[in-house]
Amino acid sequence: MKIALYPGSFDPITNGHLDVLKTAAAIFDKVIIAVAYNAEKQGGFLPVEERLTLIKEAVKDFQNVEVDSFQGLTVEYARKKGAMVLIRGLRAVSDFEYEMQLSQTNSALDKEIKTIFLTTRPKYNFISSSSVKEVVMLKGDVSKFVPENVEKFLRAKFL
Repeated sequence: MKIALYPGSFDPITNGHLDVLKTAAAIFDKVIIAVAYNAEKQGGFLPVEERLTLIKEAVKDFQNVEVDSFQGLTVEYARKKGAMVLIRGLRAVSDFEYEMQLSQTNSALDKEIKTIFLTTRPKYNFISSSSVKEVVMLKGDVSKFVPENVEKFLRAKFL
């Protein structure tokens, strides 16, 4: 079984994330969306437990997708789960430099685990979790940027 790990903060998950997931789920037998606890992001916009609940609802129709969270090194978690591939989404060329550095660091930590970059469709290139957070905090409509369950949750929580 070919297992891929799709790690990230997903704070919140966007339609761009789901677009990358759809491609990954068509390629791999199993894809694990792994929400990282990121101390650098100081707890995040949404608590990890809320992100997990929202992601599980958003991906419920994907038969080969699992949702989990982890702390620590991504490659260690990937090994634990039997994943030999890390999925990273790219929206624009500007994402590539950071993602390439991350990929090279992971490769230095574990040469067996490979990184695959998947691009979003052009209509999702501008969507980021950061821009969704900003629009929400300014009381704007994010329905075009996130899954319906996420939009309803954010509206109820922040508007």
